[in-house]
Amino acid sequence: MHFATWMILVAILLPYVMAALAKGGGGIDNRQPRAGLDGLQGWRQRADWAQRNHFEALPAFAAGVLVAELAHAPQSRIDALAVLFVVLRCAYSAAYLADRAPLRTASWAGGLICIVALFCIGI
Repeated sequence: MHFATWMILVAILLPYVMAALAKGGGGIDNRQPRAGLDGLQGWRQRADWAQRNHFEALPAFAAGVLVAELAHAPQSRIDALAVLFVVLRCAYSAAYLADRAPLRTASWAGGLICIVALFCIGI
C-alpha cells in the first residue's frame, strides 16, 4: 500500500480525534449526543466544529489521492501532497482549538490547494 493511502486512513481518523476532544469533558448524553454537542462552548465547541469540517474535507481528499494514483502520476508527488494535506489539517485543528482564525483559514486553504493539486497532477 502506498504512503498516500495511509494518509487517507489518518485523514479518516482526524474527525474522531476531534470528536473525542469535544466530548472528553463528560456531560454528553450518549442517547442524544448531538443535542449535547450543540450546547458546548469554548475550545470543546471548536473541536466539534473542526470534526465536522474534517468529515466534509475527507471525500475530496480521498478522491484526489485515488484519481492521482489511477492517472499514474508520480507517486512521490502524490505522497508529498497527501502528507502535506494531513499536516495542514492537523494545523487546522490546532488553530481551531486555539481560536486562531487567520491561521485556521490559511491551513484550510492550503489543504484545499493540496486536493486540487492531486486532481491536476494526473493531467
